[in-house]
Amino acid sequence: MTTYNRYPAMTAQCLPKTSPIILCLLLAMMAQLMPDTSCANESEGSVDRIVAIVEDGVILESELQQRVNAIKKKLAESNTALPPEGVLARQVLERMIIDKLQLQMAERAGIRVDDETLRMAVQQIAERNHLGVEEFRKALLEEGIAYTGFVEEIRNEILLGRLRSSQINNQIKVTDHEVEHYLETHGKAGSEHGSEYLIGHILIATPQTASPSQIQAAREKAERLVEELNHGRDFKQTALSVSDDAQALSGGELGWRKLGQVPTLFADKVTAMKEGAIEGPIRSPSGFHIIKLLGVKGEDKHVVVKTHARHILVKPNEVVSDEDARQKLLALKERIENGDDFAVLARAHSDDKGSAIKGGDLGWVEPGALVPAFEEAMNALAVNQMSEPVQTQFGWHLIQVLERQQQDNTDDYRKTQARDELFKRKVEEETELWLRRLRDEAYVEIRLEEM
Repeated sequence: MTTYNRYPAMTAQCLPKTSPIILCLLLAMMAQLMPDTSCANESEGSVDRIVAIVEDGVILESELQQRVNAIKKKLAESNTALPPEGVLARQVLERMIIDKLQLQMAERAGIRVDDETLRMAVQQIAERNHLGVEEFRKALLEEGIAYTGFVEEIRNEILLGRLRSSQINNQIKVTDHEVEHYLETHGKAGSEHGSEYLIGHILIATPQTASPSQIQAAREKAERLVEELNHGRDFKQTALSVSDDAQALSGGELGWRKLGQVPTLFADKVTAMKEGAIEGPIRSPSGFHIIKLLGVKGEDKHVVVKTHARHILVKPNEVVSDEDARQKLLALKERIENGDDFAVLARAHSDDKGSAIKGGDLGWVEPGALVPAFEEAMNALAVNQMSEPVQTQFGWHLIQVLERQQQDNTDDYRKTQARDELFKRKVEEETELWLRRLRDEAYVEIRLEEM
């Protein structure tokens, strides 16, 4: 069940009666006099060293080791060869530093995740795995994942999502002109049949205020890598070992993407590449990029089934109970089956005033337009068939399907997809730059020794 195979956030304790962060920072200030500065877990009698100071927080060796172990387990499950331990540890530590900087910013901004939101998020993850929450908890334990750590990791993911939404997503707009231009320029190249691309990516990053010598060194490193990759060096292994991109720990894979979801920097190159081809180095403000086209696949036209339906709604209230509402609909259904007109009864009895004046007619309905319980019952009906009473959050419904038709919705679908893809592209590009600025401007001291 890979859906919940995330890395649990672990909290290390320094001393029972003293704040871990305060103690570790005090000890860190003494580092010049005492190079072996560490946090001691008195209850276990072990030493927990500081591997990084990140602004006003720290990352401990135990936290890093736990995260490295989780990554190693995941890579082993996917049959991906491991890079050297020290290389992997530095990659993981860098991701932990970026995450901690974001969480610190979220705390300063007053962003919170309430317990109910967290409970619902965990429940949804459990449901996606076809499990109840208690079954899900047991399944996590069987995989060696602490439930409390998993929940805390989900809380952090929600926090980071809200932070990025406030800092980036809410500032991004996609205009109708951009959508039209995208369809004109990319429709023939890759979206005509909904082509998708699987791309591998390696980033050799440069600081925001990089000197000419730093830029030249990064360029030369990227050029050497391109030559080695073209001569058979493993792309995934290389990404794991040297890439500064957020996807480094997944072997650099960006996942299957429509052309509009491919970063602008790569979009034109990808459409001209053959599967297995490598391009780069490609310069950007973040550094030098190397990409590999790992796969291409297509998609047929987008056809939707539209349903013409009508209904009668009875809402429970202080006088009408749920059972009363259900019985009323059963009586109306019997009258219709005995020859009474559905539309006439809808005008007289339906509590949905908007559709009642039209005889209960909802018009043509596209998938996803109605609440799930109603839509599920409607989709199960044949044309001219009536349902049994169906309960939703609005009350009890008697539903009848009048017609069904298939419609080629490809043009509208592509416009919607183009808008979504342009938005995602902008978010990804801005996020990369924002994270780079956040890292460059932060105070970070790395004390990682060989693990």
